[in-house]
Amino acid sequence: MEDGTNSFLPHPTTPLSFSISFPLFSIQQFQKKFITVSETENPNTFGDHMVAEDKTIAEKIFSLKSDRDVRAGDIVIARIDQIALQDGTAPLAIRQIREMLDGVGEVKASDKAHFFVDHASPSPRKELSNDQKFIRDFTEEFKADFNPPGEGIIHQLMVERHVKPGDLAVGADSHTCTYGGIGAFSTGMGSTDVAVAVLLGKNWFRVPESFRIDISGDFERGVYPKDLILRIIGDLGVDGATYKALEFSGEIDKIEVEGRLTVANMAVECGAKAGIFPSDRLTREYLSELGREEDFKEVKADGEAEYEKEIYYSLNDLEPVVSKPHNVDNVSSVSDVLGTAIDQVFIGTCTNGRLSDLRIAARILKGQKVNRKIRLIVGPASRRVYLKAMEEGLLKIIVDAGGMVIPPGCGPCVGIHQGILADGEVCLSTQNRNFKGRMGNPDAMIYLASPATAAASAIKGEITDPRDFL
Repeated sequence: MEDGTNSFLPHPTTPLSFSISFPLFSIQQFQKKFITVSETENPNTFGDHMVAEDKTIAEKIFSLKSDRDVRAGDIVIARIDQIALQDGTAPLAIRQIREMLDGVGEVKASDKAHFFVDHASPSPRKELSNDQKFIRDFTEEFKADFNPPGEGIIHQLMVERHVKPGDLAVGADSHTCTYGGIGAFSTGMGSTDVAVAVLLGKNWFRVPESFRIDISGDFERGVYPKDLILRIIGDLGVDGATYKALEFSGEIDKIEVEGRLTVANMAVECGAKAGIFPSDRLTREYLSELGREEDFKEVKADGEAEYEKEIYYSLNDLEPVVSKPHNVDNVSSVSDVLGTAIDQVFIGTCTNGRLSDLRIAARILKGQKVNRKIRLIVGPASRRVYLKAMEEGLLKIIVDAGGMVIPPGCGPCVGIHQGILADGEVCLSTQNRNFKGRMGNPDAMIYLASPATAAASAIKGEITDPRDFL
């Protein structure tokens, strides 16, 4: 997720606000451009009369949401279905909303806007507490959705409660791309762009070209979706898919939906605008478990869709990997770094804090003890995940092993609290970024890995192959 207050710096290769590549408008011109756009609303369907039958998923969704037959490279003004903001980025967005409000006259999409307190949850200092109160007061005034500390992480809650297959969603957080795991086009934006979305319920986009990532085979023992996306990022590089949509296809039924969310979450780490899976039977079952089966619709690309690049991965060929400091694309096999001493292990975040992740960790930790030289911190991604993990006895296994369970939220990932590293310390984490200073100390080092690799390493106190415990 986007960094906390002491490290809210842009990813060096993440596309910034789209408007930087085009002539800038004054606020008045910008507002006028949006206000005069047609307010026509179409049924939320992928009927043949709406969209030509030779499109990628991204082209389909943007065609539907802009009432035009669009292609990659087109510039569109599109209706937005869901908007997400978190406590690190929402205050700036709110100030921008108030600044532009006189020109617009009303906040048109407050019913689509969801505000989350997750980065500093609970707040570790008064300045952040004041920001959180500022957010809460705004949501009460404009009747927007407010999620207080303890509810969970922005992206987990958006999937649990709000986003649907086929939606166009934006968020003031770079890992908004997570929702592509259930077939939505979702992307992060700067706070000012998100403010426009809240004000008007629409924004402008360049329809991205798509890379087709074809999946085949089965995961071998000890290999998980986190290993797949780290491998992809290692192959593409941190800027190898800048402003592209990564569209996953092939034998995607071999990847459960929670694993798809992990993969989509990290699409931005190779510069991608979005990561998208087609929705299918597994998506329907996942939504049904959440009590949202009526939100399912089939979303898939056409057989004649054109892609800028096609890349093939056999799951059988993958092995456990890690991302080494200080870039996500610095990927190597676990076998290459075996025995690397660590001081802290963190299992959680919007990348790997879901129930399936905690099940994997608990399976490895059961009957074992965390090495006394290290700290194991575990953060469930939402209140729902926390409660289910408690019901299944997963949290007891983790605590019995010597781990610490923190409240649902981002935890130490953003470097604000709950596990800031000391000088020279090494953390093995299931989060999505390992830049210098990411966890609050530029003199520490972060390795990224799957929950299985993290749990196994916690037992031995050094980077370990999870297959030794499976």
